[in-house]
Order: sequence, then C-alpha cells, then structure tokens
Amino acid sequence: MTDPAKVRRHAERVRELVASVVRSQIKDPRLGMITITDARITADLRDATVFYTVLGDAAEQAGTAAALESAKGMLRSTVGKALGLRHSPTLTFVLDNVQDHVKHIDDLLAQARSADAEVQRIAAGAAYAGDAQPYRVDDESEESDAGSDESDDVSSAARDRR
Repeated sequence: MTDPAKVRRHAERVRELVASVVRSQIKDPRLGMITITDARITADLRDATVFYTVLGDAAEQAGTAAALESAKGMLRSTVGKALGLRHSPTLTFVLDNVQDHVKHIDDLLAQARSADAEVQRIAAGAAYAGDAQPYRVDDESEESDAGSDESDDVSSAARDRR
C-alpha cells in the first residue's frame, strides 16, 4: 500500500505539472482562460483526476474541454516522465464549477438574511401573552428579609461567645 503523504505529494506535483504545461506548451486556440484548481490521484498512482475552471460561457468551457482531451497524451507523458513512476497515471479532466457553487451559496445566504429580517420585523410588534414579569417579586423580598434576620442572630451569638 502506498503512503498517503506520498500520494498527496504526487497529486500536488501533477497539479503543478499540468498547470505549467497548459500555460507554456499547449497552443490550442480552443483553450480558454483556464485555471487548474486541484488534482487527485488514486492510492496505486495509476489514475489522476485534474479539476479545472474556465472563465467564460458554456461554449468556451466546451472548447477548453476538447482542447484538454486532445492534449491528454502529451500531458500524460510529461507527467509520467516528471514523476518518475513505473506507470504514467491516466489523466481525467473534470470541470470544477466553483462559480456556480459560490452563486448558489450567496443566494442561500440572501434568503436567510431576508427571513431573519422578517422575523425581527414580526418580533418588534409582538406583545407578551401574559404578564411582562411572570414571577412574583414580593415573595422574594420577604424571604430575603427573613434570611437576613437569622444571619443577624447567628452573628450576634458568635460575638457573645468571644
């Protein structure tokens, strides 16, 4: 079994290698504004998944996917030589929809803020169902007065013993 730290190092190295090759060696006009966000490699170091984002619309994303698919062989040989492994890992490219997730989370936060504002608006005009102070305040003051008389008796008895 392969060491997990070694797998993480190789995955990071795959991400760096693919990013540098895409930036410097691939001259495909279909390749858009691409960012390699992450890479994951299996424990046996045979399959690597590379996540990327593309700035632009669906047509640019499709063009970039086609460009990466056509350059997969060159990328695989470059990664295999650089890693020095017996078997070069197969590369799979997956579009990472970070912007869509961010937009969805922002929409959910906006809904939560509006719901909180509505609850605060309703709570501002609310009134108590019963008394504002449901506890008896008079009984507590009588008990504390009786307790203070007993403590005075104990302290005077202690003074008398001295």
